[in-house]
Amino acid sequence: MKRDLVAGIDSSTQSCTVILRSLESGEVIAQTRKPHPTTTPPCSEQDPQAWWDALISALDELKAWLPRIAGLAVGGQGHGLVMLDKNDRALRPAKLWNDTESAIQAHELCRKVAPEEWARLTGSVPGPAMTISKLAWTEQNCPGLLEKCHRIMLPFDYLVYRLSGSFVCERGGASGTGYFNPFSNSWEPQLAAVVNNRIDWLSLWPAIIPSHQPAGVVKLIPGLEELAGAVVGVGTGDNMSAALGMNLKPGDTGISIGTSGTLYGITPTGIADSTGIINGYADAADRFIPMITTLNSAKVTDTFRNLLGVTTDEFDALALSSPAGANGLQLVPWLDGERTPNLPGATGHMRGLRTTTTREDMARAAVEGVLCGLLAGGMILKQHGFSDDGHMVVTGGGARSRAYRQILADLTGKPVWVSPVEETAAAGAAIQAAAAVLGCTNAEMAERWCRPFVKVAEPREDARHVLDAYVNYANALSGELQ
Repeated sequence: MKRDLVAGIDSSTQSCTVILRSLESGEVIAQTRKPHPTTTPPCSEQDPQAWWDALISALDELKAWLPRIAGLAVGGQGHGLVMLDKNDRALRPAKLWNDTESAIQAHELCRKVAPEEWARLTGSVPGPAMTISKLAWTEQNCPGLLEKCHRIMLPFDYLVYRLSGSFVCERGGASGTGYFNPFSNSWEPQLAAVVNNRIDWLSLWPAIIPSHQPAGVVKLIPGLEELAGAVVGVGTGDNMSAALGMNLKPGDTGISIGTSGTLYGITPTGIADSTGIINGYADAADRFIPMITTLNSAKVTDTFRNLLGVTTDEFDALALSSPAGANGLQLVPWLDGERTPNLPGATGHMRGLRTTTTREDMARAAVEGVLCGLLAGGMILKQHGFSDDGHMVVTGGGARSRAYRQILADLTGKPVWVSPVEETAAAGAAIQAAAAVLGCTNAEMAERWCRPFVKVAEPREDARHVLDAYVNYANALSGELQ
C-alpha cells in the first residue's frame, strides 16, 4: 500500500490530537483526540506515560490508515521537565509549563545570574514556567534525584524518543528550557551548573538536530505494527508548530487562546528582553518567534461560563450583548496566578461591580480581561521593534468563539483572521513530518501547503480605550503585588 499520508500530533496539556494530511496536497483526511489527565496550578504535573497512552489510543483509532502513513511528528506543550532513569522510566511526574511551585527557585536563579545575562544567552529570563526553574525546584525538593537522571527532555521529545528510540531535539522547543542559546543554537551547560555543578549536563540533554531533519523511524509498537518504519520528525513546541501550520510570515501576529494565552510573531533576528516579559524563542524554520505568554486564557472564560450556568454559544451571546468596556466592569484575570507579569501567587481582580451589573457585563469583562492581558504584552513587543502590520490570526480553542473574535477586532481596531486548517499545532506537526519525509525545509513545506487566511471579524466599535484602561489597572495591581 502506498504511504501517502503524514500524521501531525499535538500533545497538549489537555489532550493528544492527531490529524492525518495528504502528503501531496496537505488536505486533512482524518483526525481524533484523546484526553490527558486534568491538572491545575500551582502544582501541575502529569505522568509521561499518560501522554504515551493517549497517543497510542489515538493512533489505534486511526488504525485503518496506519499502513499509509509515511511520517509523523509531534508538536507539544513546552517547558515541562521529563527525567528518565537508566531504564527509561520516569523518576517522578513531569512538572508542566503551568506549574508555579518553582517561583522561589526562578527568583533565586536570577539572583545568582543577572537577568541581562540570562537574556543574552537564552533570549529569556527564568520564570516558574521555564525548565531550568523546575530543575532547581527538583534539586531543592528531591535531593539526589537529579544525580539519578540518565536523560532529561521536554514532553514532545519524550514522545519522539518512545516512537523512534532517538534522543534528539531541535532549536524551537529547546529555546524554552532556559539553558539553550537560540542565537548560537547550542546548549549552555554553565547555566544548569548554577543548579548543580557536580552533574555533566551535556550528557543528559538530547542531541540538537535541524528542525526539518528526521529523528529516525517508528520502532515496532505492539498493536500498531503497520506504523513501523514511518519517518519520525524531530518535533517542536506547540506554538512553533502552530506558526508552521498557519504559515505565519514576518508582520503577522499569532494569538493563541487555549489553556495558556500566547501572542507571538516571526522575526528574522532574535529578541533578548531582560525584564522577563518577552520570551525570545527560536522558531522551527531557522528564524525567531518572540512571544508573550499568559497563564490564564480560555480557562477564565470557562470559569465564568460555568458560574453563569450557560453554554458556550450562550456565553458568546451574553458577551456580545454588552458594550465595549462592559459598562465599567473590569477583570484582571490572574485566577491561577500569572506568568506575564510574573506573579505566581496572584488571584483575579474585578472592579466596577454595581447593582446594575448584568450577566452580559460579566461575560464581556471576562473576554476583555483575557484579551487585554495578551494585547498589553503585544504593546511591549512593539517597543522591541516587533512589526504587526500583517494579519492578526487567532488560533486555539478560543478561535472558535464569536465573542473572542469580535472583541479582539474591537480592542485592536483590526480585522481578525483564522487559518482554514483547524488544529494548527497538529497541522504544523504534519508539515514538519512531510518535510522530514520529502527532504525539504519546514518553511518550504509550509509554503507548499499554505491556505489563505479567512477573515472572521471586522471592528464594529472602537474599544481601544478599554485596553488602555486595562493596562493602567493591571500595572497598578502588579506594583502592589510585587
